[in-house]
Amino acid sequence: MLRRAVLFSMLVATAAACSRNEPPADPNPPVLPDTAGEGARRAAEQARQDSIRRAEEERARREAEAAATARARSILEEMVFFDYDDSNLRPDAQEALARKVAVLRANPNVTLRITGHADERGSIEYNLALGLRRANSVRDYLTGFGISASRFTTETMGEDRPLDPGSGESAWARNRRGEFSITGGGDRMTAPGM
Repeated sequence: MLRRAVLFSMLVATAAACSRNEPPADPNPPVLPDTAGEGARRAAEQARQDSIRRAEEERARREAEAAATARARSILEEMVFFDYDDSNLRPDAQEALARKVAVLRANPNVTLRITGHADERGSIEYNLALGLRRANSVRDYLTGFGISASRFTTETMGEDRPLDPGSGESAWARNRRGEFSITGGGDRMTAPGM
């Protein structure tokens, strides 16, 4: 009888042990305290990421600055053209000069040299005078927008430096022009609208 009671007790204990379920895993495991080594590693990684971000921002800033300078330079150096034996500005020349006015206003340190040219027809003296009238006509147009005359110099090349060495109306039309050279303040420029 005693043996049966012991055997029964063992069976009950075994059954009880088998019926226990494992407790569910904690969905929010406890956060272990940060060790000094882990904190230093995270700080170093954050510093590296910050350094990369700053380098990318600096690169983007330099590229934008270079693009703005290139765009402003292109506008300022765009040539204007004249009709035969004329120093009056054509509508297309006035449009080009209006773009220059915006750039000159945005870059008050920029100075320009304006060079007037003529085609090969006419005497050397006449073409030198015509080239100078063209350069002065451009300067006067720009100063009419409030740009200081001290920012411009004018000169003439007459017929000496043709853009197109050919003879004929298409070559002459290209040679009757005003050219622009940036003589100061052109290292870093801003272009309106960029």
